[in-house]
Amino acid sequence: MDNALGEPQTILLLGGNSDIGLAIVRELLSPNARTVVLACRDTGKGEQAAAGLRHDRLAVHVVQFDGAASNTHEALVRSIGEQYGDIDLAIIAFALLGDGEATSKDVAAATEVAAVNFTGVMSATIAVANRMRVQGHGAIVMLSSVAGERVRAANAVYGATKAGIDGFAQGLGDELAGEGVHMLVVRPGFVHSAMTAGLKAAPFATTPEAVAAATAKGLRSKRRTVWAPGILRVVFMTLRHVPGPIWRRLPLG
Repeated sequence: MDNALGEPQTILLLGGNSDIGLAIVRELLSPNARTVVLACRDTGKGEQAAAGLRHDRLAVHVVQFDGAASNTHEALVRSIGEQYGDIDLAIIAFALLGDGEATSKDVAAATEVAAVNFTGVMSATIAVANRMRVQGHGAIVMLSSVAGERVRAANAVYGATKAGIDGFAQGLGDELAGEGVHMLVVRPGFVHSAMTAGLKAAPFATTPEAVAAATAKGLRSKRRTVWAPGILRVVFMTLRHVPGPIWRRLPLG
C-alpha cells in the first residue's frame, strides 16, 4: 500500500524493458519503496534492467510476460499479487511500433501490432484494474501517444491502436475513480528511446526522463491526462481541426 506520503511501495511495470517505463519507475522510487516487478518478454534483458534498480532495501523481480498472450494476463497479475502483495502502481508500457509502410498493407503485420497494442494492453489493464478493485486502492499509468490524437498515414495502424487504447483508458478510469483507483493517461510525443532509434525526430522531441517527470507530477496532482511535453496539448488542439487535404500535406512523418 502507498505510504503516508502517497508514495508507492510496490510497483509493477508491464513492459519491463521499456525505456520510458523504467524512467518512470526510477522517478517514482522513494526510500520507502520495497518491491518492483518488471514483467517483460525478454527476461534476460529484464535482469539487466533490474540490476540497475536493485539495492539492499529494494527487491526487484523479473517475470515472464507476453503482451500478445491475452489469455495469460489475468493469471499473471493474480500471481504477482499473491507473491508480492498489493500493487500500488502499475505502469502499462508495452507496445509495438511496427513499420508503418508495411502494416498498412500486410494483414499479418497489422494484426500483430493490434494484438499487442490494443487487445493485449486492454486485457492486461483490466486484469490490473480488477486486482486494484479488490485492494480498494492503486494507480495505473497508461502510456498512450500523441499519435492517437489524429492518426497519421505514415503509421496508421500504430496510431489507431493508440487512439483506441487512449479512449479505453479514459473510460475505464472514469469507472475506477469511484473505487479508489486512479488512472493517468500519458501522451508523449516523439521520445528518444530504443523504440525510435534510427527514426527522424519529430518537433518537440523529448526524453524518457522528461516524460517520467511529467508523469510523476500528474500522479501527485491526480491528473486524468498528461502531455509530454505540455506544449503538444496546444499543438494538437489546432492539428485536430486541420482540414483533411491540408493535413495530408503536412510534413509530420
